[in-house]
Amino acid sequence: MSMDEDLRAIEAVLFAADAPLTVKQITGYVGDHADIKALLEELATHYAERGIRLVNNGGQWHFQTAPDLAHLLRQERESVRKLSRAATETLAIIAYHEPVSRAEIESIRGVQTSKGTLDVLMELEWIRPAGRRETPGRPLIYATTPEFLVHFGLGSRRDLPGIADLRAAGLLDPVDVAMEQAMGEGQSDDDGDDQEEAAAVDYQDSVAEMPDNP
Repeated sequence: MSMDEDLRAIEAVLFAADAPLTVKQITGYVGDHADIKALLEELATHYAERGIRLVNNGGQWHFQTAPDLAHLLRQERESVRKLSRAATETLAIIAYHEPVSRAEIESIRGVQTSKGTLDVLMELEWIRPAGRRETPGRPLIYATTPEFLVHFGLGSRRDLPGIADLRAAGLLDPVDVAMEQAMGEGQSDDDGDDQEEAAAVDYQDSVAEMPDNP
């Protein structure tokens, strides 16, 4: 196949995919005769100023609406979900310290972390088991997932905001204690009265929907 044909093949595969694809997955469709990564970069450049963009989040490629046009295709629907303070803090600690064990998470938070908290984050597909620590007892360790990066629009963990950025944006409440502990910028004086189901954090998902065809 020529380079133009390879580009068209990659474009077609990504357009038809119902989920972001890795370079390895795309190679499985197109073949290993071409430099798939270089071709993806070329396609991304081609779409950079168009109505849709080809983006790479955590090593997974997919098309998405150009940010400045998203409002044309979106209908807002509020879907209130509750993520407990414990889950929010646990996710922050894993993101900034991965891979970490449950005992390490508890050491940073200063309180016990229930298995249910970790289960919630795994059901959301934001964290995953990442093996076992080679220490006595071989505890299970946890890390974030590609789905975590995609959901929060991160190219990699290097794009995670720093404490100063979060504070400036007013995003540290109610997870400021855990985040500052996780990033080594302060110690919590948590009074130990933090219950797993207390202080739930409400957040809203804006669901993007294409308008009905005329």
